[in-house]
Amino acid sequence: MSLIVAARFQTFDQASVATQNLFKEGFTEDDVHTFYINSAGGHSRYPLGGDRAADPDAKGGHLGAMAGASALGLVFALLGGIIAAQMSAPVLIIIAAAGVGAYIGALAGAMWIVGRGRRKTPSTPVVQESHPVVRMAGVMLALHVTAEKESVARRVLRESGGQDIERAQGRWRDGKWQDFDPLTPPQTVEAPSPTP
Repeated sequence: MSLIVAARFQTFDQASVATQNLFKEGFTEDDVHTFYINSAGGHSRYPLGGDRAADPDAKGGHLGAMAGASALGLVFALLGGIIAAQMSAPVLIIIAAAGVGAYIGALAGAMWIVGRGRRKTPSTPVVQESHPVVRMAGVMLALHVTAEKESVARRVLRESGGQDIERAQGRWRDGKWQDFDPLTPPQTVEAPSPTP
C-alpha cells in the first residue's frame, strides 16, 4: 500500500497549475494522477444507474405500500359494494373501485412510511449511518508521496487552491491510483470545504 494525498479542484486548469507547483517541489509525473469525480449517484454502479441498490430514505416503503393497498382497497371495495347495491351497478364497478382504492392506498401508505423520517422534530439528530459522507464532484488530483514529503504535498495542494485535502492508503501503479473508490468516504486531513 502506498501513501496518497489528494485534493479536489474546480477545473482541470487549476489542477494543472497545482501539478506544475508540485513538479517544482521535486515530484514527478509518475507521482501525479488527475481525474474527474462525478456527483453522488452518477457513478453507474448498477445497470440502471446510481451508486446504491436502494435509497436509505425509502427503507420500509414497501410495507407501507402493502398496508395502504390492503386497507384502502378493502375500504373502497366495501364502499363500491354499498354503492353498487344501492344503484344496482355491475360487479365491474366494484372491482374498479377496489383497484383504485388499492392504488391510492399503496401510494399513500408508501409515502407515509417513506416520509416518516422527515417528520421528526428539528431537535432529533439525523442518523449518519443512513447518509454516509460523499465526495463532492470535481477534478481530483491524487499524489503518491512518502511520509517525509506528505506535509510538503499538502501545503502545495492547499496553496494551489485544493479543497477537501485527504490522505489515503491505496494501490499506486503506473502513475495512477488503481483502487480509488468514489463511494468510500474521504479521510480529510483538513477541515472540509463548505458545501456550495
